[in-house]
Parts: sequence; C-alpha cells; structure tokens
Amino acid sequence: MSDADGPEIVEQDGVGVPDALQRLWTPHRMAYIKGQEKPDDDESDGCPFCRIPGLDDETALILARGETVYAVLNLYPYNPGHLMVVPYRHVADYTDLTEAETRELAEFTQHAMRVVRAVSAAHGFNIGMNQGVIAGAGIAAHLHQHLVPRWGGDANFMPVIGHTKVLPQLLGETRKLLADAW
Repeated sequence: MSDADGPEIVEQDGVGVPDALQRLWTPHRMAYIKGQEKPDDDESDGCPFCRIPGLDDETALILARGETVYAVLNLYPYNPGHLMVVPYRHVADYTDLTEAETRELAEFTQHAMRVVRAVSAAHGFNIGMNQGVIAGAGIAAHLHQHLVPRWGGDANFMPVIGHTKVLPQLLGETRKLLADAW
C-alpha cells in the first residue's frame, strides 16, 4: 500500500488475520505501569511528592507553592491541565491534615479551577482524592487531590477502544500557561 492509500500494513507471521488497526506505541507509560518511583512503603524517603518540592518549578512541573501545599501537573494526565494539590507534609489520610493544610488545599483547588478555566475554558472538573490503595491511590502514602479539567466530548473512542489518551499539548507548555496565569 502507498501512503496515499493509508498506512502500510506489515503482516507478521503467526499472528492470525490482520485487523488493520493502527497501534500508538507509548513505551514511556511503562514506568507508570511498573510503578517506577512509587515509594515501597509509607516512609517519606522514597516518596516522589516529598522529592518534588526540592526541584526547580519548571523541572518538577510545579505550578505554584503555598505555605503548606503546592500545585503540580500530573505526569500521567487524564486530560490537559490535570493537576494535583499536594501537602508538603508526608501524610496519607485527609483526616490527618491540620486546619491550615485543609484550608490551603481548598484555596489552592479553588484557585486552580479559576486558572484552568481562564487558560483553557474548561467546561467542568473532576476533583477528588483516592484514599488508600484499595480506593485506587497510586501513591497512597502521600495524600494528593486531583483536579481534572473536562470539556464536552473530551471522552472519545481513544481511551475506550484504544486504551490511549491523546493529549494536544506537552506538559512543559501546559505548566507554563498555568503557572503564568496563577
């Protein structure tokens, strides 16, 4: 087949009938799947959320720093602008936050919503925390709140059928837009 007719289909012996589906190879996701850089236990030594504040903002994808929390882009976003609000203190459970941490976490979340709306005209948000491994927390030992911008029609066939998320902007570009607007 020529490029004018579509992509060239290369048959591999022994795989059965070709399905003509294209594959989007994303080997960088293997680090996430294998749990690379996830802490082995509840100690803060191996915790990426404890290490991130020690990096410069651009490298760490930090959008803003407060007294008790910081906002950072998610390395494996569901949508462009998917960020997290994270306490500096290594704490696992929401009920263990201090009043100051709880207040600033809420204030950062509100401000993040305003910033993301201003920068990308998000139609809505999913906001939440997964408390504990059983609830789906990837890094359960260090509490973090997700803020995922949503737009009408943002859930299409790619994640459902292709188990692939297409993101229109690099994380560094998203970080600059949001950090500048913060």
